[in-house]
Formats: sequence, C-alpha cells, structure tokens
Amino acid sequence: MSEGSLLSSPAPYHVLSYGALLGTQFFHTFINSITSFKVLQRGQFAILQRAVFPAYFGIQTVAPVVLALTYPGGAGRVAALPQGINGVLHPANRWGVLVPLTAAFVTGLANWVYFLPETNKVTALRREQVFRLVDFIVADGTVSSEIKDSKDKTPKSKEMKALNKKFGKLHGYSSLFNLVTFIATVVYGVHLSARIQ
Repeated sequence: MSEGSLLSSPAPYHVLSYGALLGTQFFHTFINSITSFKVLQRGQFAILQRAVFPAYFGIQTVAPVVLALTYPGGAGRVAALPQGINGVLHPANRWGVLVPLTAAFVTGLANWVYFLPETNKVTALRREQVFRLVDFIVADGTVSSEIKDSKDKTPKSKEMKALNKKFGKLHGYSSLFNLVTFIATVVYGVHLSARIQ
C-alpha cells in the first residue's frame, strides 16, 4: 500500500485518535491530576481543573465518535467487516467495538454536559460561602473552618456541610464515569490490537 493510499484510508486517523484518547485519559487521570493535587494549593488546583476539564471531557466525548467514523473495517472472524459506523454496528463487533465506544462516549458526554457544570455551580457556591465568612473571626480568635484547608476536620456550617456533601457526590460520580471511560477505551484497544497481525 502506497503512502498516498494509506493517508486516504481511515486507518491512520483511527489509530492516532485512539492514541490521543488513551494518552490523554491516562496522563490526566493518573499523573496530572494527582501531581497537581499534591503540589498546588486548593484554590490553584480548582482553577486548574476548571480550565482543563472542558477540553478533557470534550476529548472523551468526541474521540469515540471519531473512532466510530474512522473504524477501518477489514477482515473479521466471521466475514469481511465494513468501514465506519457500519463496521462498528456489525454484530461481530458488538462487544469489542460498539459497547466500549458507546460507553466511552456516554460517560464522557455525561461528564461534559452534566457533572462538569453541576460541580462548577457547587464550587462557586462554596467559594461564596467562604467569602461571606472571610471577615468572620470566631470568639476565641480562630478563623472559621470554612476558610481553612479542606483537610481541616473542625466543624463547618450547615450550608457548607450540605455543599461539601453535594460536591463529594458529584465528584464521586464524575470520577466513576471517568474510570468507566478509561476502562472502555482500554477494552477497545485490546480489540484493536487483536487485529494487528
């Protein structure tokens, strides 16, 4: 196959899209987020995450669609598989292609259009709560626990407790969906690698 004909086929775009998706997920989930959380102050970490997450969840949502559109087709165990969406929807590809790509798309989309905006709303409400209390000094001269580091275990106001609980729930679901997206991407990669001879 000549280089020109290879560039006109969906295969290189498919592999590059897969690599970008898996690489982005692995780096952000296991390196960038963990390192940033350890070295940045809470406020700086929140600013960084708010700036990175729209692009990150966008990649998690768009890349599975690109993978479906560029599915290279070719020889399968049962019969020749068509390219693109028809190949993804082929019965022979149900578990190795359709399910993982759909799971990655749906969980990425849920994070992008629901969990990200909802988490940002709660984060903004938590910041407002802190700003309302910045000038408040408790009778014994200590600063209100709302203003202290998140690891501080001193009692917090009812409002802040409710916001923290809601944030924890949203963040937990978002993290779970992120993990599902990552696992689905790896499952698809295993299927894709089985085609290399």
